[in-house]
This record gives sequence, C-alpha cells and structure tokens, in this order.
Amino acid sequence: MTDADPSPADHEWSVVESIAEYETGWYTGGYDLVELPDGRTKRYYWAELPAAAVVVAVVEEPAELGVVEEPAASLGRSLVMVEQFRPTIRELCHELPAGIVEDGETFAEAGARELEEEVGLVPDSAELLESFWCSTGVLRHRRGIVAADGFTRGERKLDGSEFLDVVAVPVENALEVARSEAANDATLEGVLLAREAGLI
Repeated sequence: MTDADPSPADHEWSVVESIAEYETGWYTGGYDLVELPDGRTKRYYWAELPAAAVVVAVVEEPAELGVVEEPAASLGRSLVMVEQFRPTIRELCHELPAGIVEDGETFAEAGARELEEEVGLVPDSAELLESFWCSTGVLRHRRGIVAADGFTRGERKLDGSEFLDVVAVPVENALEVARSEAANDATLEGVLLAREAGLI
C-alpha cells in the first residue's frame, strides 16, 4: 500500500448479503458476504448469541450467608464462584456466576437475577463495571461484568440442565483460581476488572 492508497479503515466494508444458515435455539449461525478494500468479496462466518452478564460478588463472611457450610467460617472476605463441568471442553471449571440477559433486562438486572438463581444471594445493589464484544472474529455476543454488593439470602433456582456447586474463594486467591485450569475468559475478565476497580 502506498501513501496514496486509501486506508482499509476508510473502506465501507459493504455487506453484499447476510445469510443465517442454522438456528440451534441457543445461537444462530451464518455468514456475511463482505466486499473487501481491494474489490474482492469474502464470507465472514459468525455465531450470534444473546448478551450475557457475569457477576462479581464479594462477601465478607461466606458461612454466615450460607454460601458455604461450617467449618469454613475462617475463609473471611471471599469471591463467590460456581464449580461446574463444561461438556464443550470436557473440563470442570471454577467460574463467576453468569447467565443470559433476558428481554427487557439491563446487564445489572440480569446479574442480580443470576446471582440469586445460581448462588442463592440477593444483592442490595448491582452495577455494570464494563460491557464489551467477545471473540469478534467469530461471535456476535456482548458480555457485561456486573459488581454486586450487600447480600441477603434468597432462593436458588437452577435450570434443569444446571449442575453446579457454590464455592467461596478468599479474595487474595481469586486471580490464582481464575488462572488455573480450566481457565475461562469471562472469569478472568471479571476478576481483573474487579481488581482494577479495587473490589478485590
């Protein structure tokens, strides 16, 4: 490219056609036929998923809230996680509570709802720390990291396909646990953003 050539960033990247090839009930898959800066066209494949909220919940005394059973009262200030098997990668994962944003919900509202459903905690407040696109080379999927605070006991309501255990991780160990196998993007993002915000 010479100085006289237009920048690819200035190209319109026109979509010649957009095709949804299949629908799974969980996500839609398809491709866009896009005009490239040099005039050629190329198919860019995508999977479109609903937005999801990921919850950072730091509790002062996990045992007092019933998050964990005695004799774990000595855990102290802890980050709430869930442990579940992920068939897609065939690994047992420690993750932050998370779930789909339903129609009409904000990220914060979805995060508060998911925290009660998965963990059994009702937050006094929930605030969006950050929202962003995920895996932009292949996904149409937005994620929001939500910080929750001030908790009372609620009622767990797991989906029929959810089999998970609640765990409390001392805040000083949170990043180490998030980075351990099988590490996943949402949990690492949530822990790092929470640490940057001074929450852990």
